[in-house]
Amino acid sequence: MLGTRTAGLPDCRPLLADPDDLTLAFQPIVALETGTVAGYEALARFPGAAGPDVWFAAAAEAGVAAELEALAIHKALAVVPLLPDDTFLTVNVSPHLLGARSVQEALATRPDLHRVVVELTEHTPVDDLGALRRQTDVLRARGALIALDDAGSGYSGLQQMAALRPQMVKLDRALVADADADPVRMALAEMVGEFAGRIDAWLLAEGVETAAELAAFAQLGVPLAQGWLLGRPGPTFAPLAPEVVQLVRAQVARARLTESVASLLRPVRHCALGAQVLGIPPAVLVGSHGEPAGLLLSDPRTAEVYTAPVSLRVHPSTDIEETLARALTRPIARRWEPVVCTDPTGHVLGILRVEDLITAGRSAR
Repeated sequence: MLGTRTAGLPDCRPLLADPDDLTLAFQPIVALETGTVAGYEALARFPGAAGPDVWFAAAAEAGVAAELEALAIHKALAVVPLLPDDTFLTVNVSPHLLGARSVQEALATRPDLHRVVVELTEHTPVDDLGALRRQTDVLRARGALIALDDAGSGYSGLQQMAALRPQMVKLDRALVADADADPVRMALAEMVGEFAGRIDAWLLAEGVETAAELAAFAQLGVPLAQGWLLGRPGPTFAPLAPEVVQLVRAQVARARLTESVASLLRPVRHCALGAQVLGIPPAVLVGSHGEPAGLLLSDPRTAEVYTAPVSLRVHPSTDIEETLARALTRPIARRWEPVVCTDPTGHVLGILRVEDLITAGRSAR
């Protein structure tokens, strides 16, 4: 029997009587590494101006929360066959309602749950994590992946992560908004990401709305992102706009540069091998095809100018720590000499100071 409805909340009874009034919108989830759609989140939409949170609150007040969630789940699972290739669909379920009969019946309408991610929202505390673990294990056995929403928003979220071992962890919006300007939020996001990595879960930054936020999470190495900047919810499984693809790939490329020696590259003079050398060292002596043939250096103790062979050269995409390790394993006499950076054809792009490599390596830690 329906309970007494709180004033100001919509009446759910007509909605349940006419299921067509509940529709779905689909928001893309983006794989940052490739700039492509990895999946979509199914979002319930209702008549009138009231948002989904209001409708679900009204359903809870009226005692039909499970029935309303079951309706949304049933509609979402019905469109799984329409998904574009190589994408998944995220379906929201309240953890405390997962065991309800109506929700279980809705999930049973699709026995094979491959390509379905059951996203557990944690707005209501869960009293029995053991029972929830058993319920999610059944869904996994049917092919579903489990996602945990709003991770990092409180101790209960960390408890659920530890108990449920989800395959996807959605970073709480409070940690995403303006994270680029807040080192504390970035540190917390990194902590959640490290924990997610330990349990083999993918981290998803939810609510990305600015290019600066996107850049911050690309720099952090977060694999998935979702938000209005990347794509708004729509009635179909829409592809990413070309300008979004370009933005994502540019930010990821820039993030990669900060992890590689390209970010530390210093310009250097090129001098033809055998020609008279003028000016202050350092300089790179180049052969007839532009290849590095030697270094013109200055002894810091005596200021004496001397030439030395090129003891190490790397590509600009080489990892900073890898380059530092290689530089420090050179013979003692060569250890502090610059590293030469070349393009794929062997032409000199610049040099890397060992001191810069050490500083960058410390910052990365």
